[in-house]
Amino acid sequence: MSDSSTGARVALASEGTANVTTGLPVLDHLVTELARSGRFRLTLEVAPGGPDQAVSEAGRAFGAAIAERLAAAGAAGRGWAIVAADEALALAAIERAAESRFVTNVDFSDQRVGGLGTDVPSRFLQELSEAAELNLHVRLVEGTDPQHVLAAIFKAVGAALGQACRPIPDAKEPS
Repeated sequence: MSDSSTGARVALASEGTANVTTGLPVLDHLVTELARSGRFRLTLEVAPGGPDQAVSEAGRAFGAAIAERLAAAGAAGRGWAIVAADEALALAAIERAAESRFVTNVDFSDQRVGGLGTDVPSRFLQELSEAAELNLHVRLVEGTDPQHVLAAIFKAVGAALGQACRPIPDAKEPS
């Protein structure tokens, strides 16, 4: 059950900004990168607790806020992006779906970034996809440094979400 001091607000913006407080500096940084790439104005706060609880709560709260954006009239409901971060290159594709999924070819469960297991960001993305009712696919195309890989993944997910939350531009017939 969510604590009343956990919540997220997401608005579309011309430039992404974030105020993220999960208690996990690495996750705060990655979610901030996601907001910048998606051009969201994001506020995300998680009640104090253990790392596992914080990750789950953050993913669910952010996912619920994204679900509202995706349900807005005219929202595209799908998006994709290929984004680099240093030597890493990641691809993300999303689509609203009644049955959510998080599918990835990345498995860093035995490595640590910033003192946290890198499965922590994966858990965040799983919770996000479930709460937002998304089919979320993430592919690592290139990259070896875990920090760069995670930055590329979160930037790609953010850019894909930003595309999905915005209206589809009107297709004009050529004259």
